[in-house]
Amino acid sequence: MGSFSIWHWLVVLVIVLLVFGTKKLTSGAKDLGSAVKEFKKGMRDEDKPNAQLSDNSRPQDSTTTSQTEHDRAPR
Repeated sequence: MGSFSIWHWLVVLVIVLLVFGTKKLTSGAKDLGSAVKEFKKGMRDEDKPNAQLSDNSRPQDSTTTSQTEHDRAPR
């Protein structure tokens, strides 16, 4: 009573195919696959150390000095 046989799962599969259709199921499977791929890619990228921003990527504002410039200034 507690476990389902292969025939139960086949009947459920046929009902799901009839209700949703193969087109929706294949597009849903593609979406799920791409989501898993993006998740794995994000997990791999998270493991890598964060690259430090170069000076060219920061906004340039001549009125403010950065902390490193302040530390390098003679006292």
